[in-house]
Amino acid sequence: MSVEEVESGVGNAVGDVLEGAGEAPSETLAGAAVAVAGPVEALAAKRYTVHPDYRVNVRSGPGTNYQLVKVLPYGASVPINCQKPGEWVTGPYGTTNLWDNIANGQFVSDAYVYTGSSGYVAERCA
Repeated sequence: MSVEEVESGVGNAVGDVLEGAGEAPSETLAGAAVAVAGPVEALAAKRYTVHPDYRVNVRSGPGTNYQLVKVLPYGASVPINCQKPGEWVTGPYGTTNLWDNIANGQFVSDAYVYTGSSGYVAERCA
């Protein structure tokens, strides 16, 4: 299904609902667009900046003994899906044993991520 088909399908569905409610689509279309866009915005994860002076190693688990998956570029920002205790690391934002899960099987030390907190900012990883 193309983007046009999705957009026209949503527009037609909104128009049908509004016409069924006895209102002209043009009168309440702006309100309906907000209602449709609301859940999409809620899905966007908050991102946190990695210290700009470091290219941070991404590991497969919460410690430097885990496999290196990739290296983040300078100025990267990352989502924090969950956090997990692991190896203690000292970085520009202090010393911590918290590791941030940024994607499936990808962790970075919280000592390199600016969260504004020295504790958990996301749920604990299972």
